[in-house]
Amino acid sequence: MSKTAQRLLTFFIGIPLVLLIVFADYLNNLPLHIAIGIFSVLAANEFYDMLKINHTLFPKPLLMVFTALLPYLTFLFILYDFKIELIPWVYLFEILMLMGIECFTAKTFEKSLSKIAYSSLLIFYCGFLLTFLSRLTVTENSTYIISLFLIFVFICDSLAWFFGVLFGKSTRGYVAASPNKSLVGFIGGICCSILAGFLFKCIFPQKIPFSYIEILILGFLTAIASIVGDLIESVFKRSSGVKDSGNLIPGRGGVLDSIDSIVIAVPVFYICQYCFSLF
Repeated sequence: MSKTAQRLLTFFIGIPLVLLIVFADYLNNLPLHIAIGIFSVLAANEFYDMLKINHTLFPKPLLMVFTALLPYLTFLFILYDFKIELIPWVYLFEILMLMGIECFTAKTFEKSLSKIAYSSLLIFYCGFLLTFLSRLTVTENSTYIISLFLIFVFICDSLAWFFGVLFGKSTRGYVAASPNKSLVGFIGGICCSILAGFLFKCIFPQKIPFSYIEILILGFLTAIASIVGDLIESVFKRSSGVKDSGNLIPGRGGVLDSIDSIVIAVPVFYICQYCFSLF
C-alpha cells in the first residue's frame, strides 16, 4: 500500500476513532485522559530517541515518569476538583528536581547544561503542553469544544497536504524546515480549517458558545499554530538527522509525527477560548 493510501486510511479511520474517545464522557472524560497520557509517553519515548543521537539526557525511565505525571495529575486534579493552575508548579518542581539530581550525581559537568535543557524540553514538549488538552475538559460543552479544536487541526493538516500535493508544487521551498511544504498548502489548510469551524457551529449552534467572528479568530490562530507545530517537529528531526520520529502510525510515521500539530496548537486554542470567556 502506498504512503498516500496509508495516510488516507489513517485519516478516515483515525479521526472518527479520536472523536469517539472525545465523546466517551465517562468519569470526567476518563478515556480521553488515558489516551492523552499514553500518547504523551509514546511521544516522549520517540523524542528521547531522537535527542539522544546528539545530546546527553537523563535516564529514559525518569523522564518518562516526569512526562506522564503531568497529564495524569491534570486528570486527578480535575477529578477531585483541585486547582489545575497548580500543574505548572508540578512542571517547575520536576525541572528543579533535574537540576538537583545533576548537582549530586554527575561526576563531570561539561554536558550538564545541555543535559538539563534538553531533558526539560522533552518534558515540556511531550508532557506539559498536552495538559492544555486535558484542561479543555472542564469547559462547558467540553466534548464539542474539544471536537472543534481537533477539527481545526485535522482539517488544516490534511487539507494543507491535499492542496499542497495538487496545486502547490510551484510554491514549495519557501520554508527551509520542510521544503516540500507549500504556501498554497498552508493557505488552503487555514481557509478550510476556518470553514470547517463555521460548519461545525452551524450544525451545533447551541453547543458552540463562540460567535462566527470568534470562530474565525480561533480557526485562524489554531491553524497557524498547527502549521508551526508540524514545522517545529521537522526542525527537531532535521537537527537529529532522522526522517520520521517512528513507524507506529501508517502513512504518518511515529506518534510524535501524528500529534506534533496538536502539541503546539492546543495551548493557543485554550488561551484564545479562555480570553473569549472573559468578555
